[in-house]
Amino acid sequence: MDDLLAEFPVIIEIPVAWGEMDALQHVNNAVYFRYFESARLAYFEKIGLLVDIAHSQIGPVLGETSCRYKLPITFPDTLRVGTKVVDVQSDRFTMEYKIVSKGQSRVSTVGHATCVMFDFKNQTKAKLPEPIKQAILALEEQSTS
Repeated sequence: MDDLLAEFPVIIEIPVAWGEMDALQHVNNAVYFRYFESARLAYFEKIGLLVDIAHSQIGPVLGETSCRYKLPITFPDTLRVGTKVVDVQSDRFTMEYKIVSKGQSRVSTVGHATCVMFDFKNQTKAKLPEPIKQAILALEEQSTS
């Protein structure tokens, strides 16, 4: 199962909660975006972005996000959620997610998010800080070597 997430530098585990299921007895579609959010924040922590936001007042906001459901997930299960950055531009970066069901040993969901850098103090779009860009590139390089 680890080979399904081999190219992802950040992987977290999330147990499926009973309350995340809907009337059709599978995880509600909106819950997957919370799973993605948890993986995204783990990635941000790994590259020091959360510390940088507190200092610089510049951080990411979601410009776009998407999800493709491949198979339903039910309680009980544990999910492994991988995230990586697949594109870096001057003011944004795009992340890719993959969710693997440990119970089914299969990919259940894939998704993307474009994070646009924002200056919270001045309420304007901002450039991706160079130290964060370098941290992303270094982390991604580690996962391919």
